[in-house]
Amino acid sequence: MACEARRSGGFRATLTPVRCSGRGRRRLAMPAVSGFDAAMAKEIERKFLVKTSGWRAAAERATAISQFYVTAGEERSVRVRIVDGEKARLTIKFGGAARARDEFEYPIPLADARDMERFALGNVIQKTRHKVPHGGRDYEVDTFEGALAGLVIAELETPDDVPDDELPDWLGDEVTGDRAFYNLSLALEGAP
Repeated sequence: MACEARRSGGFRATLTPVRCSGRGRRRLAMPAVSGFDAAMAKEIERKFLVKTSGWRAAAERATAISQFYVTAGEERSVRVRIVDGEKARLTIKFGGAARARDEFEYPIPLADARDMERFALGNVIQKTRHKVPHGGRDYEVDTFEGALAGLVIAELETPDDVPDDELPDWLGDEVTGDRAFYNLSLALEGAP
């Protein structure tokens, strides 16, 4: 099968859609460009249900997020996220629901992200992410919309093992490692 890369305007060395002759398939490929600067990180996060609205008074910033998955497999997923309707990122995660996962993230053209939405697995997740500082750490509190309305989940990404007595009192049960509360499961299976 012959494939030809298509340049993504305005981006230096990002994942770019590739058109392949044969079956009209599109796939993503890394360009052979020196100085490729992929954003790879080890994601260490804890997830909690939120039991009260006590976090709202401390919230500093809100971001509208629309996200969906274009592929998912055992211990891996590929997500497309549109932020505030203005920019898009493609994220590849390895490690399933583990507390520490490898994550690669790349900016992609907004038009490509919107085009990929028609290939979404399950439901497109709509949520608002709030940055909430507490005890020198930033929590991300997601309030979900649509079919997931009423669900509120807080995430804490930190390399530290935070003692329970340092967690804010508005946090409820910890759901770290519970696949039912991960965005991939919410997209594919709905609310737990």
